[in-house]
Amino acid sequence: MVDEKQNNPEWNQASRETTVNSRVAASRAARNRQGRKPETAKEEHGKNRFWVQVRILPIWLRILLVLLLLVGAAIVGAMIGYGYIGDGQPGDVLKKETWTHVLDIMRGNGS
Repeated sequence: MVDEKQNNPEWNQASRETTVNSRVAASRAARNRQGRKPETAKEEHGKNRFWVQVRILPIWLRILLVLLLLVGAAIVGAMIGYGYIGDGQPGDVLKKETWTHVLDIMRGNGS
């Protein structure tokens, strides 16, 4: 029976994988028992160091920037739509009279 298993290539492959897995597990266990070795001399004598992420921009500033970019994109889109695609001047989008005229048309008050 033992000779049949050793001559079978599938059994040999499975036994090799088991041997490799047990060696890997044993080396990991040995490393865990030894503990973490300091990687540099500075860490050896210094305090424990923790990695802390420092944000360049605070979250409230990120939200404000996104809102400003959205408003800017809407203004630029309205200027392109009204000035270049439509018949008006791009600067007219920023005038109050243009928007009152658009709202009057939407409400059905004027032409």
